Amino acid sequence: MQAQPTGDPPLTTRARAKINLTLRVLGRRVDGYHELESLVAFAGTGDALSLVPGPDLSLTIDGPRGQGLPVDDSNLILRATRALEAETGPLRTGHFHLVKRLPVASGIGGGSADAAAALRLLARLNGLSHDDPPLLRAAAATGADVPVCLASRARIMAGIGERLGPPLTLPPLFALLVNPGVPVETAPVFRALAAPPLSPALMGGAPSSLRAQRNNPGAAVPDAPLDGVATLAMTLGATGTGPGTAAALIAALSAAGNDLEAPARRVAPVIDTVLAALRAQPGCRLARMSGSGATCFALFDDCRASAAAGRALARSHPGWWVKATVLR
Repeated sequence: MQAQPTGDPPLTTRARAKINLTLRVLGRRVDGYHELESLVAFAGTGDALSLVPGPDLSLTIDGPRGQGLPVDDSNLILRATRALEAETGPLRTGHFHLVKRLPVASGIGGGSADAAAALRLLARLNGLSHDDPPLLRAAAATGADVPVCLASRARIMAGIGERLGPPLTLPPLFALLVNPGVPVETAPVFRALAAPPLSPALMGGAPSSLRAQRNNPGAAVPDAPLDGVATLAMTLGATGTGPGTAAALIAALSAAGNDLEAPARRVAPVIDTVLAALRAQPGCRLARMSGSGATCFALFDDCRASAAAGRALARSHPGWWVKATVLR
């Protein structure tokens, strides 16, 4: 049942797409999860979420990608609300309405971004700060990508997503996002990867360290080995942007990769087609898959080149989701 409004104005926010510029899988943990390290940025495109304060919690969904999505407690928006209530006690809630524009099961954190957006709106409605520990714990309890989506700032994420580096000021990256319309679930991709057990040296060698990380979401990424692109990103984040920094970052990205790309291509061979189409576009500097797929991105020198590539791919592949955007 939709909540009756209380007279308070609706609260609104965007749920921006999360893009894994790099993704390393360090190994499989003793609890079955996989230890990751990823440089994450956020796109200018995303879903839209509103909250009308009211006495009852409810959810409706529409938009071009909203058909068939659940509006019961399996939805991450409502799960995030319940997780926050478990941390804080009773909350002011109301009626959520999601305009779903991002493809689902696509490697760009759409559901996680929606959950994080819900937490931001609930924090505003209930007077919680953006770094309130119960808010961070609720994000981690809801899903692996929700903590990094909470602030939607470029940063290094590690662990299973619960360990976050400081926000980074990356140079604007002119990008084209493409999804072929094939949902790709994460579990089959990790099974195809068949990652070896995580080295005890990387996990501190004790199960207690797993519990400590899980209980301290948002903790800074430790001094563990970072690859070259992560080191460069941290430097750019500390020094700000300047001439040539985008080119330097793209060059470093080219030397890195996404460890899930090869297994995802076996699960969904259409990803090969998407990557080939992106790499064939004039001015493409880098093409790569995001997350566990099937969304891929290409980077260009300017917005004119990315927009032209988007128009070309929309004409040649009218069934694909194609979006020119800026990653930050």
